[in-house]
Amino acid sequence: METATDNAEAITLSSRRFARRLLTIGGNRLELLLVEMQEERERCLHAFLLGLGVAALGLLATLTLTAALVVGGWAYSPVAVLLILTVLYGGTGVWLGRRLTARLREWQSLSATLDQLRKDRACLEATLA
Repeated sequence: METATDNAEAITLSSRRFARRLLTIGGNRLELLLVEMQEERERCLHAFLLGLGVAALGLLATLTLTAALVVGGWAYSPVAVLLILTVLYGGTGVWLGRRLTARLREWQSLSATLDQLRKDRACLEATLA
C-alpha cells in the first residue's frame, strides 16, 4: 500500500514537472512575441520608407504633369484646366484615403502569438477539465 509520503512525493514531482512545462511554454511564447515584434518593427519601417519615396516621387511627377497640362491648355481655357486637375487630384486623394482606412482596419499585429496563446489556453482548459 502506498503511504501518505509516497503520495505527497508524487504530487510534488508532478507539480514540479507541470511548473517546468509551464515555464518552458511561457518562455517559448515570449520568444515568439519578441520575434514578431521585431518583424513588425522592420515591416513598419520598410513600409514607411517606401511610402515616403512613393510620396516624394509622386509629388514631383504630379507637379511636372500639372505644369505641362496648364501650359498646354492655357490658350483654350485656363480655369477649366485648373478645375479638371483639382477634381482629378481631389478624387484620387479621397480614393487613397479610403484604401488607407480599409487597410488599417484589417491590420493584425502579433497574430501568430495571439493564435498560439489561444491554443495554449484551450489545451490548458482541456487538461484541467
